[in-house]
Amino acid sequence: MTVQHVALETRPADVAAELRFWSLLGFTRVDPPNEDLAARATWVQSGPTQVHLLHAEHPTVPPQGHVAVVCEAYDATVDALTDRGFEVEQRARHWGAPRCYVRSPGGHRVEVMAAPPG
Repeated sequence: MTVQHVALETRPADVAAELRFWSLLGFTRVDPPNEDLAARATWVQSGPTQVHLLHAEHPTVPPQGHVAVVCEAYDATVDALTDRGFEVEQRARHWGAPRCYVRSPGGHRVEVMAAPPG
C-alpha cells in the first residue's frame, strides 16, 4: 500500500509559487477529475503520488507536520531549491542517505529525502 495523495491548504495567491516549488521536486500539474474539484484545488503529481493544493483564504499550516518526498536527484534538487532562494535545512542522515527540510511558498514544511526509509 502507498499513500496516494496529501492535501495542503494554500492561499489562492500562493498557488503559482507553489506550482513552481513543487516542479523543483519533480511534480507536474494535473487536472482534477471534475470542475468542482478544479474550482477548489490545484493538483500536482509525481509518479503515483499527488499533492492537492486546497484553495483557502486562511490556510492552516501545521507547525511540525510535513510531507516527505524522495528525490533520486537529491543534490540537484537541493541546488535548484537553494538557487531559487529557498532556505534548505540539512538534517542528520537517516537510513544512510541525506535529507533536508524546506518550506513551500505557502509555509508547508517539506522533507526532501535522497532515499526512502529502509
